[in-house]
Amino acid sequence: MQTTNIYNRELSRHDTNVLLNSVYQWMMVGLLISGLSAFMVIHSATMLHLLFGNPYMIWVLFLIELGLVIAISAGINKMDVSTARVLFILFSIVDGMTLASIFIVYTEASIVTTFFIAAATFGVMSIYGYFTDTDLSSWGNLLFAALIGLIIAMVVNFFLQSPAFEWWLSVIGVIIFVGLTAYDTQKIKTLEETMAKDDDAQSLGRIAIVGALTLYLDFINLFILMLEFFGNRRD
Repeated sequence: MQTTNIYNRELSRHDTNVLLNSVYQWMMVGLLISGLSAFMVIHSATMLHLLFGNPYMIWVLFLIELGLVIAISAGINKMDVSTARVLFILFSIVDGMTLASIFIVYTEASIVTTFFIAAATFGVMSIYGYFTDTDLSSWGNLLFAALIGLIIAMVVNFFLQSPAFEWWLSVIGVIIFVGLTAYDTQKIKTLEETMAKDDDAQSLGRIAIVGALTLYLDFINLFILMLEFFGNRRD
């Protein structure tokens, strides 16, 4: 019996490593695709005019992104893994097109600097979430409520246009996504027992895509919010 329990724990660890490796690999694929998408847009006068010459186009892109996130998150159990991957890639492309706008506002040097600062912060918090013995599940509802409040406040500030308010919202936003990075990493890790019982390639692939999307969003939002502090605006 003891030997069996040890074997099951080793199997769980193996499945978790496979899952986490797949999550991080797909997250990196998403970031790379988004970077290439943003690069292509920023170096195309036609695309720049199409996307940013029309004030409504950015909202169209946002709605497409939102639709893809909902489709992946809500429909993941009903689709095969190849469909989930295609939707994730499409989301990464559209998000990259949206992110091209930061190259119009900020200098490339400050964008690169901020990216590495965000990456280091994300890495530290993801490692913390994975290795900590503290149960972070209680953070979930608090962080979600704070995120909803942040979104509402950002909508309000869209009309107020207050720089001071925007600065404080960025501070709060960074704190929220730092917490979400640790929380989401631990949440993925806790799928260990589930994957040990349901060692299925389709299940693993679907969960990996949802996990990659979750951590991708944590990182991208952390990066964008940090531009408020480390980004140098163009003259």
